[in-house]
Amino acid sequence: MLKEAIILAGGFGTRLQSVVADRPKPMALVCGKPFLHYIFKYLKHYKIQKVILSVGHKAEMIQNYFGGEYEGTKVDYALETKPMGTGGGIRLAMEKCVEEKILVLNGDSFIDINLNSFYDTYNSCHADICLTLREVENAARYGTVKIASEGIIINFREKNGIEAPGIINGGVYIINRGFYLNHSNPNKNFSIEKDFFELYVQKYNFSHYLANKNDYFIDIGIPEDYAKAQHDFTKFAY
Repeated sequence: MLKEAIILAGGFGTRLQSVVADRPKPMALVCGKPFLHYIFKYLKHYKIQKVILSVGHKAEMIQNYFGGEYEGTKVDYALETKPMGTGGGIRLAMEKCVEEKILVLNGDSFIDINLNSFYDTYNSCHADICLTLREVENAARYGTVKIASEGIIINFREKNGIEAPGIINGGVYIINRGFYLNHSNPNKNFSIEKDFFELYVQKYNFSHYLANKNDYFIDIGIPEDYAKAQHDFTKFAY
């Protein structure tokens, strides 16, 4: 059972500045509530006991809103004093974790997968890291992931802007804490996608959980999808 989660909430959200300029992107209001509120509701449903928020840009706004407990879940903060990237932000937050199996999520996207099934996949593969992947009809905005016929992740491809179907990184991971701390450098700004996943994918055991095409997915990083969330989240299931 997963007990601890890290949410990356330290980004600037430059692509969303035209509509959300006064707050960190994960605090963008959706139906009157910060986007992070919905992630907390989702995690509470799956009985996550503690969330570590990796914060940087306007961190005080997040800290003041969520405090030390939110939705019955304990909250702690890993504060970046300088930009650390996704990889460095996760590592900083990992140092506040006590469990060995840590759920990691992005604070500006949501994919409605069954976390219990995801956890079962991670355990059955005896993996160091398990990534959630999802098929999308248009992968132009995203980097894509290539999978071999036996299900092994072969490589990660940079976004190319070509409008075509593809399998993308869903931005939700289960990571072995000891493995990650042993294979990453402290106080370093790096991307978990480019400087960790791409570097180690063929060397260590990375498994994946392929989300169902019907599993809801949204990334509020652009104004069009942020507007879409205002409609979709009126029916938020959690």
